[in-house]
Amino acid sequence: MTVVDPLNDCYRATGGRMPVAEAVALLRERIRPVTEAEAVPLADADGRILARPVIAHRTVPPFDNSAVDGYAYAHAAAAAAAGRLRLAPGRTAAGHPFDGVVGDGEALRALTGARMPAGTDTVAMQEDVRLDGGWVEVPVKLKPGANRRRAGEDVTDGAAILPAGIRLRPQDLAAAASVGNGSLSVRTPLRVALFSIGDELREPGAQAAAGQIYDSNRPMLSALLRRAGFAVTDLGILPDDAAVVRRALAREAEGHHALVTSAGASIGDEDHTVAAVRALGTLHAWQIAIKPGRPIALGQIGDCTFVGLPGNPVAVLVCFARIVRPMLLRLAGLDWQDPQAFPVPADFAIDKKPGRREYWRARLARDDQGGLTVQKFPRDGSGLISSLTWADGLIEVGEDTTRIDRGQPVDFLPFAELGV
Repeated sequence: MTVVDPLNDCYRATGGRMPVAEAVALLRERIRPVTEAEAVPLADADGRILARPVIAHRTVPPFDNSAVDGYAYAHAAAAAAAGRLRLAPGRTAAGHPFDGVVGDGEALRALTGARMPAGTDTVAMQEDVRLDGGWVEVPVKLKPGANRRRAGEDVTDGAAILPAGIRLRPQDLAAAASVGNGSLSVRTPLRVALFSIGDELREPGAQAAAGQIYDSNRPMLSALLRRAGFAVTDLGILPDDAAVVRRALAREAEGHHALVTSAGASIGDEDHTVAAVRALGTLHAWQIAIKPGRPIALGQIGDCTFVGLPGNPVAVLVCFARIVRPMLLRLAGLDWQDPQAFPVPADFAIDKKPGRREYWRARLARDDQGGLTVQKFPRDGSGLISSLTWADGLIEVGEDTTRIDRGQPVDFLPFAELGV
């Protein structure tokens, strides 16, 4: 149930400014699931994380069957009779199989999904045959086994059809249902407590006095956490009071898998969150070579993971989406997932300093020829929430890159790949 032994803290950093890839690799190597397994009805399993593999206990299809409405017959007999066959009495239909044997030189009416009757191996579509009294003429050029679905051609008995550690989709539920599962073993939702700290913060909708600002990070983080499938407890805004903060963290660490906040990730001496986590457990500053962002605080209070994100909204989103979200999803039982970037020509030209990985707010557009390009938001301030509403993804630029020219392919990360 625990992530690590506190004496061997998996959140201990390696020192210095880590490249993003190194930080991700360390977390990927060290983090293990902490949630329990529970059985839920198939109808309630969509979006949940599969805790145990789904093994087929029957073949799919379970028997040879007709893929079309038509007439079933033995191909060799039809070839010998130049395609003219006697029409056998009866039919085979889905759920109502034909129990007899179709004789040589005969054809039987067969409907889609029906079990292939004994003595047949091929089905001619009804549109391709001609009925002549008690006879049926089938195409002589039809290949043996045409329009016949073999038993087990989709799933074989004993096959692992769904691996543990995936987030279940509607098509996964169809696969599980096809082998008879009425329920599935899934992970319980990761329980995450979310809070902000600061006497200067006000709840959106409340009156803000001079020197106060509205708490915008917490609503964004709450939505990001819920979209990831976590059970979120919103603790609101805690005051700048060391005793209050410490009591709150100690209390909530007992009932949650993770505690998440923003600002104060640089581990300053006067930060009440930092002091409380250090007093109650372990805390480490991860200095990551990333823009926007850089400082992320990671640690533990007992079995509970603590995450302290930067304070600026854009840095919050970037660091959460690229580093923290995959980490929390792994705690929740999902296999580690790196977002998929897509090469798209840049609709801009810009210089960049080397030595850090940068994420630029961007959106897709069409050029004059109708081709796909990507635009960069014209300003880089990490406090510009308007840039996030304008964008539909991020451009990921590597540490060694110093120049992007117009038309040069860049790596575009759609927000959908980042859970945003």
